[in-house]
Amino acid sequence: MKVLGIDLGSRFVKLVVYEGERLVFSEVYDTVRFYREYCKNEAGSILLHLNRLLPLKVDRMVSTGYGRNNVRVLGAEVITELKAHALGAALQTGLEDFVLLDVGGQDSKVMLVEKGRLVDMLLNDKCAASSGRYLENMAALLGIPLDELTVHYKNPLALNSTCAVFAESELIGYISEGVEASRLYAGVNYSLYKRIKPMLARFTGERIVFVGGVAYNKAMQQYIREGEAFKELIVPEHPHLNGAIGCCRHAFTSDQ
Repeated sequence: MKVLGIDLGSRFVKLVVYEGERLVFSEVYDTVRFYREYCKNEAGSILLHLNRLLPLKVDRMVSTGYGRNNVRVLGAEVITELKAHALGAALQTGLEDFVLLDVGGQDSKVMLVEKGRLVDMLLNDKCAASSGRYLENMAALLGIPLDELTVHYKNPLALNSTCAVFAESELIGYISEGVEASRLYAGVNYSLYKRIKPMLARFTGERIVFVGGVAYNKAMQQYIREGEAFKELIVPEHPHLNGAIGCCRHAFTSDQ
């Protein structure tokens, strides 16, 4: 059986197809482009143009993500983001007990998974300053690619504003003072880590699994390794696809 997992994110839509335990297809689309070019509204639900999206036929579809409550995909079963990410991390790592950190385009989540089941969680979705969108905006303000921003972690400049908008003004002030660029870049990364750190401190465990697009951020990885009481930080092979992968895992496990 081939299963299509769909993660309807605020910035990107992720698609994966699993056949058994094997990933056979994956693709990432800008969210606005995805809805404009590959979807059709049918009485309040979304019909996917699967022939344009996929090079193969699927037997089942499962969806999750930011858009799951606003966008109903015809023919797809819907599961929560929390369940999808817990299942995806378990499939990618082979672990049953871990703390899961998911930092995406719109929010950040920390989840405690025990024996493969989600038992507790914290969510921060009140401000863009705790999400990947904050890093994107700051990289644009600084005039550098996001990939360049995210490798800097040494000697970070303290950015104290708790609001993403005010943080931009604070950053502009430091730029005008001629502060070293690498310290500014590290300061942006560290300010995001500072907002996530209290959430991580609420949970204990030997391993932390880091997923979402921000999991590729080398500076964030370094700060977590240095600042948290976990023995191991694990970034799966496909952290940005984790929610969609969890959708596929749900389909196969619910059939057992």
